[in-house]
Amino acid sequence: MHSPGTAGPAAKTKGIEEKPHYLGHRDRLRERFASAGPDALPDYELLELLLFRLIPRADTKPVAKALLSRFGTLAEVLGAPVGLLQEVKGVGPAVALDLKVIAATAQRMARSEVHGREILSSWQQLLDYCRSAMAFEAREQFRILFLDKKNTLIADEVQQTGTVDHTPVYPREVVKRALELSATAIILVHNHPKMPILIPPVHALSR
Repeated sequence: MHSPGTAGPAAKTKGIEEKPHYLGHRDRLRERFASAGPDALPDYELLELLLFRLIPRADTKPVAKALLSRFGTLAEVLGAPVGLLQEVKGVGPAVALDLKVIAATAQRMARSEVHGREILSSWQQLLDYCRSAMAFEAREQFRILFLDKKNTLIADEVQQTGTVDHTPVYPREVVKRALELSATAIILVHNHPKMPILIPPVHALSR
């Protein structure tokens, strides 16, 4: 027992709000990112960093791990439809929409990096570009990259969108559009929504 004039433990802490445990974790994670760079962080921690701003008053580590467990990779999380994202505990409509905004920004960056450059000089760059543009589409797409004589990208267009496992291809329309753009070569790409990796068949067509 405490004497009448002595404050007990509860009285000493009364009025002092204890900080949530995840606040210190957030600071440490930000410091690691700033000092060591993004390559030092696994996917779930990079996703945590994104979620810090989207979910300011909660521990985002369980949410990040749940998203990766559901969808597989960071790219697949960002590529997932809004409806599926919201099925993960802790992800509401606003967070799901914000993740899609981040995904759209990343896709725009990838396209900007490729557009106006000799994309055939790097096969991996071409694959990364195609994945960012269409790997997570729910339906098959037939996409065409039009290039000039220096293998520089002129245009990137979706010619046809089909079903989950089929998309039509019309050679006459492909050639017609290539001539309209004065393209000297084209790259034909299509995705496989049921497959985890985009497999782009590539064909070059000279005028």
